[in-house]
Amino acid sequence: MRTHIVEAIWLNDAGLCSLEQLAEYSGLTRAELQDLVEMGEIAPTSVDAENDLYQTHYIVIARTARRLRDDFELDRHGLAVALNLLRRIRDLEAELSTAQAKLPQ
Repeated sequence: MRTHIVEAIWLNDAGLCSLEQLAEYSGLTRAELQDLVEMGEIAPTSVDAENDLYQTHYIVIARTARRLRDDFELDRHGLAVALNLLRRIRDLEAELSTAQAKLPQ
């Protein structure tokens, strides 16, 4: 019998991770993560510029960015457009769910 050790991360607003950890978990480089920060897709929660901390839910965004980059060979600008469209779709789906919940059954 083999034992597999798995590291799990709780992806929520309360958990924090460093840029290095975000790079490790997402597969992106520090420079690519800095691009995501400049695009406004992820934002540090701390005010200390040397030790920026990020909410762990940004790991999902960073992994999505890596998959888009790898699968579609997107450059920085293409990645920004794709992430923006995905965010807009999520927002519209949330609005639709809210509107449907208000309809009488």
